[in-house]
Amino acid sequence: MLRFIAVFALVNCALAGTLPNDLDGRIVNGVDTTIEAHPYQVPLQNAALSHFCGGSIISEDLVVTAAHCMQSYTASQIKVRLGSTIYNEGGELVSVKAFKFHEGYNPKTMVNDVALIKLATPVRESSKIRYIRLADRTPPTGTPAVVTGWGTKCFLTCVSLPKTLQEVEVDIVDQKACASNEFKYGSQIQDTMVCAYALKKDACQGDSGGPLVANNQLVGIVSWGSGCARVGYPGVFCDVPSVRSWIEKTAKEL
Repeated sequence: MLRFIAVFALVNCALAGTLPNDLDGRIVNGVDTTIEAHPYQVPLQNAALSHFCGGSIISEDLVVTAAHCMQSYTASQIKVRLGSTIYNEGGELVSVKAFKFHEGYNPKTMVNDVALIKLATPVRESSKIRYIRLADRTPPTGTPAVVTGWGTKCFLTCVSLPKTLQEVEVDIVDQKACASNEFKYGSQIQDTMVCAYALKKDACQGDSGGPLVANNQLVGIVSWGSGCARVGYPGVFCDVPSVRSWIEKTAKEL
């Protein structure tokens, strides 16, 4: 299940047969936080300035998000809001010059679920905007991590999004552990994925593309899961160390 956003969008996609079995995307059982605490977090907004996914700023003009977030848009239809705790007001609203998603992205298996956005205008760092470093190795299972976003607080039945940025603390579950019998995904967990788990805590609809951060580094990109915060089903993220070389290569091309 992708961790997209609005229920209407979810229903339309489901009817079109374009999504995996379950959709996810918002922070479940998290707490209010501030952009100063997570200044790398950004919301992606459509032409109507409605939130549809999250992202992480990694340089003055580059944002990392999920490939599945970008499938229905052109660059001119997307805005990125930076430096605001509230997803629909404040901060800097910047247009998108271009974006590219991974050539190996597969919407059925969700491998390589990563995209890179080039901002039309560079942004400077401040107390509310900070570029985050890409992790070069996946932390071991059990490493504390945090997920942030403006996604729904429960699966499908919560229609409205929280306006205030949410955070939830989870533990890293590496690819091998996530595919093991300890959890319930099995072979669905592939090499470009990493998981994170905490009882009754998770990302959910609307959090897609947002950051999984450990040791002050971007470790994962919110990708998919089976429902939200279900026992035995960790949240699944694109593993940043696995796609870091693609991000660096694409950054030079955009």
